[in-house]
Formats: sequence, structure tokens, C-alpha cells
Amino acid sequence: MRYTISSLVCLALAASTVIAGSAPEIDDEFQKVTCGSSIKLTHEKTGFKLHSHQIPYGTGSGQQSITAVPGKDDTNSLWLVMAQLGNTCERGETVQCGSTIRLKHINTKKFLHSHNHHSPMSGGLEVSAYEGQDDGDNWVVECTNKKDKFWTREAVVKMKHLGTGMYLSSSSRHVYGNPIPGHQEVAAHRGEYQPAEHTWSAQEGVYFAENVKEEL
Repeated sequence: MRYTISSLVCLALAASTVIAGSAPEIDDEFQKVTCGSSIKLTHEKTGFKLHSHQIPYGTGSGQQSITAVPGKDDTNSLWLVMAQLGNTCERGETVQCGSTIRLKHINTKKFLHSHNHHSPMSGGLEVSAYEGQDDGDNWVVECTNKKDKFWTREAVVKMKHLGTGMYLSSSSRHVYGNPIPGHQEVAAHRGEYQPAEHTWSAQEGVYFAENVKEEL
């Protein structure tokens, strides 16, 4: 598989960034998830990372597939935090709980997306990576701690698809074979369906400090 890491390198060279996990303690200014940061979303129940690659679904939309994988070092698990379609957010702008965002796959430049096609294994809605840039790319960040005002690293969140109302989900009960053995299915499900499988947290990545004024 061919990886494109130029975007990651450019981010890492920026002055006001921190690579998560590179130090035992992180300054407070890097604790919040901000626009322009490249993050890895970790599934809370299984520890797998939200992932994509240049492998299309064989059913449904035929768009680029989304899975969850166990490894921490795969650049195909990096996602750029961006404003919802039609809006902009400045690099370093914090993401409030309840905000609508998009996640752009660093390596393939496609957006985390959902629609009314059925997922191949669990019977939920398909989650894909799509370059078309439409309303299916919009996701609402729901913080599970109601006292939280902003999305912060390590905090548990749910990602609710704005168009369908379904939640980003994964499960060790639904695992692919070849050509992607060991990858878990990622789908979108109703909130009442296996709610423990809907929770995620932002962990490894390249984070911008707050208030770095450069429009994306």
C-alpha cells in the first residue's frame, strides 16, 4: 500500500503544534481538539482506530471503505478536523461540544461520509470516504460528559451523522476477511443500538494550539 505523508510532514513542521504521545505531559493549550489538527479517533470499546485506504466497498455505494484497525502507527488513520460544509474555521479554533464538523482523510483527501446505503456486515448505514463534498460529510460532536464545553483529547465523544441522525459505530463482532483481514467494520447505527459501540476519543495526532489565526 502506498502512503502519502507530505501533509503530515507539513503539519509537524508548523511552529504551534504538538505530536500527541511525544511527551508524558502536554501543555494546556494543546488539550483541546482544534481545527487544522490531524487526529486519530480511537474506538473506546475495542481500542481500534478509525481508518481508510484505497479499497472500495464491493457492495452498496462502491465508495472508498472505512474500517477500524488496531495499530497506532498507520498514517491511514489520520483525519484532518475541518468545519462543516459551507463554513470555515480558523486553524487553532477550538471545537465546541455540539459543533458540526467534517473529517478529511489525510492520505486520500476524502471526507468521512454516510448515506442511506446499508453497511456490508451489521446492517446499519454504510460509512465511506467520499470526495464529492456534500451534506453527507457533516458530523456532530456529542460530548458524553455534559459538563464539557469543548471537545478535548482523550474525552469520550459520539459522532452523530447530521443527515441521518445515526452514530459512528464499530464492533469486534463484525470483522472483515481478505483483502483487509482483521479490520473491523465501521457503520452508522441508531443511538439505541449497542450504545457502548458508539463512543470514540481523539488520541494520537498532530495538534494545533488554540488561536493560531490562519484560515483553512
